[in-house]
Amino acid sequence: MSIEHFLNRSTTGWMNGEGEASDIVLSTRIRLARNVANYRFPTIFSKEEALEIKSQLIRAVEDDAFEVVEMNALSVLDRRVLVEKHLISPQLADREEAGAILLSGDEKLSVLVNEEDHVRIQSIYPGLQLEEAYERAMMIDDAIEEEVPYAYDKEFGYLTSCPSNTGTGLRASVMMHLPALTMTKQMQRVAVAVSRLGMTVRGSYGEGSEALGNIYQLSNQLTLGKSEEDIIEELKQVVLRLIAHERDSRKWLLQRSPIALEDKLYRSLGRLTHARLLASGEAAKALSDVRLGIDLGLIENVDMSVLNELMIFMQPAFLQRYANETLDANERDQFRAKLFRERLAFSKP
Repeated sequence: MSIEHFLNRSTTGWMNGEGEASDIVLSTRIRLARNVANYRFPTIFSKEEALEIKSQLIRAVEDDAFEVVEMNALSVLDRRVLVEKHLISPQLADREEAGAILLSGDEKLSVLVNEEDHVRIQSIYPGLQLEEAYERAMMIDDAIEEEVPYAYDKEFGYLTSCPSNTGTGLRASVMMHLPALTMTKQMQRVAVAVSRLGMTVRGSYGEGSEALGNIYQLSNQLTLGKSEEDIIEELKQVVLRLIAHERDSRKWLLQRSPIALEDKLYRSLGRLTHARLLASGEAAKALSDVRLGIDLGLIENVDMSVLNELMIFMQPAFLQRYANETLDANERDQFRAKLFRERLAFSKP
């Protein structure tokens, strides 16, 4: 398997619509932050240290189940495609010389090398599958620790570049589609409420990103003083409550004005199937409406898997790679609209 497989494939293993509450929870992610003992953290390490660490970790993990991809082997555009697919972070994309990723064939498991920490293990599953994603991440974590000693303190736990990750080094996050809570203007109140519980709500690409298409990422903030199991269980309970609130809000919208809601959602479908210019923000909002329409049973004969595919296709870097040419903003909007028309027309039975 080559890197072209990952760069050309628009869908990924965590986008198959399986898992608990998949109508609202798009994916579950477990991320473990680790550092190699006796080396300085990536914020201050030398080029020689970075290359030594990369070599050690590749040897520790490399087998037939993983593809090794070094950042210096990729173009800027290709690195951006991996960011858009949630496979690497923007920070790793900038680590041109020292960065690498070891990626499983189904794209559900990856090891990021020399990002903010020496090791970032990432496990992504479709739907609400926190325990399953955690178990898979721990398997590779244990395998690495058998070969490479981690920086660990008996009092503080795993040592990390950012103090907020020290302890378990665990970030558990759930990506949720919350259009009804957004339409009823409840998301600000939700964000305040979950922050009081030691959690945070961000956009779909994490800290500093927008919630394009009404997609939000809910994750824990505390990693010190709690066990991994407690962190996961607390997050799961909050997610279940949010799922219930979203479903109640969807029912309320449908009962209050069913014709107005149906009209709004079908107008968005019309935009996706007929527009000649389609900006990414506009496309994300319309995709959200159509997804909601399918979930409510108002829109039929549209394949949800195609919507999942278009979530990636609409992104600027992936769009240009698919077009096989550099496109300015207006050209991207034209090409995006054309691609959406073709894919949605093809998806109809």
